[in-house]
Amino acid sequence: MQVGAHVSVAGGVDNAVQRQIDVGGNCGQIFTTSPQVWQEPSIEDDEADRFVDESTDAGVGPWVIHSAYLVNLATPKEDLREKSRSSMQAELDAADRLGIEYVNVHLGAHTGAGVEGGLDNAATVIDSLSIPDDVTLLIESDAGSGTKLGGEFEHLAGVIERTDADIEVCLDTAHAFAAGYDLSTPEGVEESLAEFDDVVGLENLAYVHLNDSKHDCGTNKDEHAHIGEGKIGESGMRAFINHEAIRDVPLVLETPTEDGKSYEWNIDRVHELRE
Repeated sequence: MQVGAHVSVAGGVDNAVQRQIDVGGNCGQIFTTSPQVWQEPSIEDDEADRFVDESTDAGVGPWVIHSAYLVNLATPKEDLREKSRSSMQAELDAADRLGIEYVNVHLGAHTGAGVEGGLDNAATVIDSLSIPDDVTLLIESDAGSGTKLGGEFEHLAGVIERTDADIEVCLDTAHAFAAGYDLSTPEGVEESLAEFDDVVGLENLAYVHLNDSKHDCGTNKDEHAHIGEGKIGESGMRAFINHEAIRDVPLVLETPTEDGKSYEWNIDRVHELRE
């Protein structure tokens, strides 16, 4: 099973590899810069070389870069779309240097352009990117509050249909649950993944953000909980982790560090639930 966590790159991106190993992960996710500001990655050649070598030697991967929170592909504002495009291109180029297979991004909010207009905007930005041959852009599912896109599986499918790029999807369990897809029971997991397959296609699911939720299904509230201890709960998490459609998909955790429980505890919990 490929399961890991979102780890820090403080002190150099190569440090992420040992941090992943320390929490028991064998794949994982990073930010290349602070996600709260417009800032391009600054990675020295020796850091990049060590990251590649150490990941290969330890068998850690695939990795995914999560884009900055400021990125908004769906916005009707041309200046914000251009900043988002520039930021995404820098992340894609960084992934290529680091041998990272995936770059993950939220669609963002259409802020009045409407769903169709927002999806058109997102596809336009994606089509303007130069995506390296060995890197795949992932669109992440969203909790769906306000005018944010990605809460409905139809939004994910809509971008795939609109773009000429070969993009895939990252499904976040807490986001999907908050958006109204009930993953708290085996029946709900089966139904939700069947709907995902019908609308998006399981062949387009490349990565999963495995998170429990502190809030009820359909609330559109995005706050993560420890695996099996939130509103999705043990039954839902067990069913999801063991579903045949998920068994070969890499899982990365974005669970909280609280109540004396860290990434290591949550990764151990995933292994306990895997049958």
